Amino acid sequence: MRELTADGNAATPPQALLERLKDYGQEYTFALWDELSAEERDLLVKDIESLDLSRIDRIIRCSLRSQGLPTAAIEPVPESSVSTVEERTLEERERWWKMGLKAISEGKLAVVLLSGGQGTRLGSSDPKGCFNIGLPSGKSLFQLQAERILCVQRLAAQSTNEGSGGFVPIHWYIMTSPFTDDVTRKFFESHKYFGLEADQITFFQQGTIPCISKDGRFIMETPYKVAKAPDGNGGVYSALKSSRLLEDMATRGVKYLDCYGVDNALVRVADPTFLGYFIDKGVASAAKVVRKAYPQEKVGVFVRRGKGGPLSVVEYSELDPTLASAINQETGRLRYCWSNVCLHMFTLDFLNQVANGLEKDSIYHLAEKKIASTHGYTMGLKLEQFIFDAFPYAPSTALYEVLREEEFAPVKNANGSNFDTPDSAKLLVLRLHTRWVVAAGGFLTHSVPLYATGVEISPLCSYSGENLEAICRGRTFHAPCEISF
Repeated sequence: MRELTADGNAATPPQALLERLKDYGQEYTFALWDELSAEERDLLVKDIESLDLSRIDRIIRCSLRSQGLPTAAIEPVPESSVSTVEERTLEERERWWKMGLKAISEGKLAVVLLSGGQGTRLGSSDPKGCFNIGLPSGKSLFQLQAERILCVQRLAAQSTNEGSGGFVPIHWYIMTSPFTDDVTRKFFESHKYFGLEADQITFFQQGTIPCISKDGRFIMETPYKVAKAPDGNGGVYSALKSSRLLEDMATRGVKYLDCYGVDNALVRVADPTFLGYFIDKGVASAAKVVRKAYPQEKVGVFVRRGKGGPLSVVEYSELDPTLASAINQETGRLRYCWSNVCLHMFTLDFLNQVANGLEKDSIYHLAEKKIASTHGYTMGLKLEQFIFDAFPYAPSTALYEVLREEEFAPVKNANGSNFDTPDSAKLLVLRLHTRWVVAAGGFLTHSVPLYATGVEISPLCSYSGENLEAICRGRTFHAPCEISF
């Protein structure tokens, strides 16, 4: 029996829970118990009970232990693993496009969107996907991506000559976080799912994990609440597994997963050409890459770990400056030039392997951050996994080069910053679409210099510049404007 005080309040913490915390060296989470009200004590007990203590203990121990362990030497990615833009023939592109559309029309592709982040650096507490980057249409990132899915569905149906008999919907799995889940769902609901069917979208939440001190103890955000943070975009693997969505995918007949980050205004969601390339290569995983712009660019790059080892991604901060500047004498390119831009393709079988492998190894990246605690802000560690943590588990990975001006318009910083702003992303979209219009025989007039404006083509009209002659040939458009049906 627990001892009660005169007011019926529990005088001591629940014994069994305290014993479990002692097993993991976390018993001091009850240090301020005597100062808590009955309600606060209740909140603290519920908070601790919600934690999978043995799993979290394993993650903390494995992650701290792996710090500073020697890793295999890195080598450049072998040329044979990369399809470069210059070597890709028109015949290959068309063949891959058709292969991709066929697989999509058979319901074999699903899309996973990583959308757990808030637009804090953009000056907004809303999910990043709700952000309107200032295009003539005023569309949010979520809407642009939804309409690209609609367009691919239509192209896939037309390619199988079953355009009349309806189409197979592409299922869209959207990962949110506890901070963005509710707002994201409501945003989709209030916009009628941007023309998609409500039942072809599944929302799921990434996990959170306690923030810890350097010696592995939980940091308390308040005397009755453990400080927690989202477990990184690589949390997608354990979240898909724990919410039984990997099984859901198998039931739907899904074989391939297109996985990408929300904050790219030019992302080609469910890209048939990339999917066809992936199927053709017969690999477990693939990534679109862009060529590094200059040696010190702050991007993670693909490398090979050890002789004949798997491909993996090394963060810019971990790459030795002399290696970052090294030139491959045969190609004239940087030896480490293939940047990871969070555009990935996986087989469902491989995703299952990754979810199990990451869980078994339990190694997370440790990031030193300021964390709100009972003593004001304190320096502590956040534990995160990254989407690219999957690659070391892959028996085979293929890289597919894309041009950043066609497929990579990151939206990370507020306007006024030096790079990756809504304004810079908007211009990339307008410039690309302007080139499409001119290629399709259209003309532009503009009252501001053309480098500062352009036209926007609705994704419902064209996915990657195709099928525009009927709309554009011989017509003149005044920039900036949106071209839709």
